Amino acid sequence: MVEYKETTMEQETSIFTEINKLGHEQVVFCHDEATGLKAIIAVHNTTLGPALGGTRMWHYTSDADAITDVLRLSRGMTFKAAVSGLNLGGGKAVIIGDAKTQKSEAFLRRFGKFVDSLNGKYITAEDVNMKTRDMEYVAMETKHVTGLPEYRGGGGDPSPVTAYGTYVGMKAAAKKAYGNDSLSGKKIGVQGVGQVGGYLVEKLAQEGAEIFITDINEERLEQIGKEHNARVVGMDEIYDLDLDIYAPCALGATLNDNTIPRLKCQVVAGAANNQLKDELTHGRMLIERGIVYAPDFVINAGGLINVYAEHLGAYKRELAYQQAENIYYTTLEILDRARHDGVTPQEAAMSYAQKRIDEIGKLKQTL
Repeated sequence: MVEYKETTMEQETSIFTEINKLGHEQVVFCHDEATGLKAIIAVHNTTLGPALGGTRMWHYTSDADAITDVLRLSRGMTFKAAVSGLNLGGGKAVIIGDAKTQKSEAFLRRFGKFVDSLNGKYITAEDVNMKTRDMEYVAMETKHVTGLPEYRGGGGDPSPVTAYGTYVGMKAAAKKAYGNDSLSGKKIGVQGVGQVGGYLVEKLAQEGAEIFITDINEERLEQIGKEHNARVVGMDEIYDLDLDIYAPCALGATLNDNTIPRLKCQVVAGAANNQLKDELTHGRMLIERGIVYAPDFVINAGGLINVYAEHLGAYKRELAYQQAENIYYTTLEILDRARHDGVTPQEAAMSYAQKRIDEIGKLKQTL
């Protein structure tokens, strides 16, 4: 059993330092004793529009880990929306707890009330360990929710569109590394085969890639491996494989001082958020190793594109897929900019996004 650690006064002081450093507008701590709900909603930036970002539920080992996660994730959503050309800001929510045992109608509806208290500044959706059914309960208390089931007029599970965007972004990175975007015969390691990772494996198998998969869920691993003729490998083993492409599709920070020197691939392109433990240091390490990195918030934007389409009304999934197709061309442009400017792809993508935020921000000031 994981030991849970409370936040100390010293850590609370550092929270405000981190909030200031990352530039957040608002962070809301939510607590309800009756249901046991403990959640954090982080609104990073609303220059382009309301902050739309999913809610994930995770058994964090400490309050500090949860805070760090929600701050980094919400900031990433700001850049993801901006780089994708969406009129949205960046936000995210985390619920601290065990999704298998703690979720209930009252628990989720209470969270919905907290979302509603922000009066539309934050719009939630599903993320890790949250399903469309959970969003139905949240929607009983607030209209500021997306990711509803299709029978409710929503877009349903956004994972297939997220996986598709990651897939076309991977193809763009492969084109830069290999001269063409074919993934046929490429050795691709997918770390994490949950909803998004599973759909990504399906796309890769359809193109004829040689696939290696790993995950903490052994039952899921066995299922995906059999369905798509993928080879199951150990959680740590995947970093040492002789691969063409490494696709991190689980939690963040898997690109770090320990793992990057072990990689033998030429491309890193996956759906996980915040893959670089340190954006600058580890982005440069990848360049030094000659590895083409497709920034995560660029290529995993398909899910956001999908729920934004739902948010606008009259949802049509084929239109979401069409917009996700543009991730291919955006990825190519960012990789070209990075090479031309002598910066990392992460820096190029953030600059690309920040430019749009600044320009639209100035435009609004003149109205």
